[in-house]
Amino acid sequence: MCAKTIETKDITYDGLLQGNIDWVEDMKKTDPGYFDKLSAGQNPPVLWIGCSDSRVPANQITNTLPGDIFVHRNIANVVVHTDMNMLSVLDYSVNVLKVKHVIVCGHYGCGGVNAALGNKQVGIIDNWLRNIRDVYRMHEREMQTMKDPEQKSNRLVELNAIEGAANVMNTSIVQNAWANGQELSVHAWVYSLKTGLIKDLKVTSTSVADVSPAFKVS
Repeated sequence: MCAKTIETKDITYDGLLQGNIDWVEDMKKTDPGYFDKLSAGQNPPVLWIGCSDSRVPANQITNTLPGDIFVHRNIANVVVHTDMNMLSVLDYSVNVLKVKHVIVCGHYGCGGVNAALGNKQVGIIDNWLRNIRDVYRMHEREMQTMKDPEQKSNRLVELNAIEGAANVMNTSIVQNAWANGQELSVHAWVYSLKTGLIKDLKVTSTSVADVSPAFKVS
């Protein structure tokens, strides 16, 4: 049994706190020892690098519980080698939590990707979206063949997730884990807001052999 869902238009500050109380009571009814087990520590097998979009919560769309997925989110699930926040999360996940899967998950209809496809200034985020424009530039020949705006957006969402997964495996963090024999896979996914389904983009990497020579470290 789940706590009653609050309609978005009815959400209030006090309602959030009451929602927490209702959720705790529901969880205790389902599993009286749930919070004792949860507070004992975490051992998630998955690191999720996803978009900050409120409609794409990792646990809900994968039908998992708190403690099952370690999560890092930013606008448009960007993965770049200069982001110390992301690198710190990745390092902790791989070297301390020993996750077995790193998933970069984008979603169709992503506002960040759509903004990157346009020329209108949004604000400081324009500098962040420059990373997505770099993905467009790398695949410009393919992207320019697409005339339908939705098709173009969807494809850039996919390419952004694929390039993000490649950037994950190009890090010294992941390559060192593989060199040390650690079981670790890197994946690229895309979630559909329209269907609720996840699309596996079939670009899973499991060893240093999958890393481009230009990015291999030793």
